[in-house]
Order: sequence, then C-alpha cells, then structure tokens
Amino acid sequence: MSKSTKKDLYEAPDYYLLDELLTDEHKLIRATARDWVKKEVSPIIEDYAQRAEFPKHLIKGLADIGAFGPTIPVEYGGAGLDYTAYGILMQEIERGDSGIRSTASVQGSLVMYPIYAYGTEEQRKKYLPKLASGEMMGCFGLTEPDHGSNPGGMVTNIKDAGNHYILNGAKMWISNAPFADIAVVWAKDESGKIRGMVVERGMEGFSTPETHNKWSLRASATGELVFDNVKVPKENIFPEISGLKGPLGCLNQARYGIAWGALGAAMDCYDTALRYSKERVQFGRPIGGFQLQQKKLAEMVTEITKGQLLVWRLGVLKSENRASAEQISMAKRNSVEIALDISRNARQMLGGMGITGEYSIMRHMMNLESVVTYEGTHDIHLLITGMDVTGLNAFK
Repeated sequence: MSKSTKKDLYEAPDYYLLDELLTDEHKLIRATARDWVKKEVSPIIEDYAQRAEFPKHLIKGLADIGAFGPTIPVEYGGAGLDYTAYGILMQEIERGDSGIRSTASVQGSLVMYPIYAYGTEEQRKKYLPKLASGEMMGCFGLTEPDHGSNPGGMVTNIKDAGNHYILNGAKMWISNAPFADIAVVWAKDESGKIRGMVVERGMEGFSTPETHNKWSLRASATGELVFDNVKVPKENIFPEISGLKGPLGCLNQARYGIAWGALGAAMDCYDTALRYSKERVQFGRPIGGFQLQQKKLAEMVTEITKGQLLVWRLGVLKSENRASAEQISMAKRNSVEIALDISRNARQMLGGMGITGEYSIMRHMMNLESVVTYEGTHDIHLLITGMDVTGLNAFK
C-alpha cells in the first residue's frame, strides 16, 4: 500500500455562512469525518484507484465515524442521528472519493434501512448491529442486466417450496457485491409481486463475480449477484412490503445521501482549482488573476453555494419526514450535474497536471460519470421532476 506524501490541505467553501445553520453536533460529526478522510483516505486513494482495488481496511474507520446507518436507532447499533448529520457524513466521505461513499451509502441506505423499515424484529436484531459496526457488509440487488431504469420489468424470481423459497436470476452493477456477507435482494413471486429478502453468502447457488475494466469508481468493488436455485428460508423474507414501493423507498435514502455526497466532490475540485490558481504562475502572475479563470471559480462557488442551501433545506425536511421523493430527485440531479461541470472546469484550470493522479480532480470526474447514472439516471430524475410539476407521465 503506497501512501502519498502530499498533504491534504482541503478547506471547504462556505460562502453564505451556512455553518450558522448547523448544530454543534453536526459540526463535530463533520470535523471527525473530515479528519479521518484527510488522515486515512487521501494518502492512499490515488494508489488504490490506479490499481482498481477497494481499500478494505477502511471499513472499520467508516464504522468508527458512524457512516454505516447513522439514522438507524441506537438500540440496533446505529447513532440515531438526523438526516442533516447523515448528509454531512456522505459529503465528507465523497470529498475523499465517490467509491468510498458508495460503500457507506449502500450499507446504510440500501441494506440497513430496508432491514430496519421492512424487516422483522428478528431480522433487525440479527443483522443491524453487525452491519453498523462493519463486522458484516451488505449489498443491494435491484438492477438487472436488462432492467435498469425500469426495475418493474425484473425477471429474478422466487417460487414457494414449502418451508423456503427457490430464488433464480441475476443482478448487475452491484456495489460491495464481491465482498458482501449479505445481499438485500428484490425478486418477483409467483403472482408477479416484487418481494424483498436477505440472501446470505454461503447459501448454495449464490455467487458474486466481480466486474472488471471500469474507468469509474475504480476504488470501489462492483460485481454481479447470481442466483441458481438458491434456497432462501422464509424467515429471510421481508413480511409486509410488496411491489416497487420497497426498493424505491431504499433508493430515496440513497439518492438523498448522493445529493450531499456529490457536492463534496464538487467542493474538493473547487478547492483544488482555487489553490492551484494562486500558485501557478504564467505570463508573470498567478493564473487566478486572469479573468477567464476567475469566471470559472466564481461560477463554481456560486453553484456550490446554491447546492449547499438546497441539500440543507432537504435535510431539514427529511428529518421532519416531509421530504418528497421528487424533491430528493431534484437535489440528486442538481448536485451531480454541478459536480461534473465543476470537475471538468477545474480539470482545465490545472492544464496537463489535471489529468494526473497528483491531484484528485480527474478521479472525481471519472467517478461522477457513475454517480450521474446510478440510483436513477440524470434523465430519469429530470422526468420525475417533469411529471411532478405537470402531472403528466412521460415514462409511458
């Protein structure tokens, strides 16, 4: 494992004094996460991304800073925090790397949340404390090779076989799959209803081949979930929930975290470009003194500030259980769009240095190409907003 000797000098932009809207607890959580990212993530992440390897040793640290299911009640191993705290954690982690944030998002929003919200008390007690501590890692199986934006078309299915179900099918583009101990899987029963369940590693017929040759999220482990006549005990099925409401409820949680997280990537690119613009001298003065570079930086910090206000308000609404799925879609789409624009402009400001692993920008830019697609593509989120404001469905 190679550690960079380059010091992480990151300073977060706060142009509108948003810190005044945060509690002391929020700031403490942020400081803890930021220090951890500076100490543990920044020095090693470029090396892992270059080698396309997930830094598994970071799992314990993610658990220690409360990144796994922070809003889950304390009795199940969570921290019982509000949604602003959850957002802040995702922002700080993605400032380090989108792939590491993906690991935390999947664990908290897509594995722990459905077990807490839809599972039995036995399932909660069995899985949640171990997931919160990082002793057990999970993944989420919804997307299929032929069904991404239209999950209702899934072909993965379960058949009742007495005291268990027989599960067959495959899922694709699954973060954490190669090393996950459990998978929260969605499949159609014999009546065509979508049901959720927990599938454990070691169940016969269950395999998780790794996905290679990615240019994006290279420091994150991605794989498939393959089910070949897997026997799933009936006590592993979520009892009450059926239909797309279950998986879409999980995706709302994840999309909320991404809305904050992508802003973290944007803030890191801006901070890097700002610092570089003051140090890089051309034509006898720092490039930050030229109008075109100032235009780029001014537009970056403006978009970041607007995004910060958007996600802060969304966090308040989410903690009050008033945030709609459509509001979350808008924030996810906005944050990722501005993060991609900022990463591309920052890359240009650094010239040739912008494409090297010496700086984080190109890695963020490549990662964001996945973030703009997963948990609902950019266009799908646009149409969710469009349907909400017009009342007309463009999906059919």
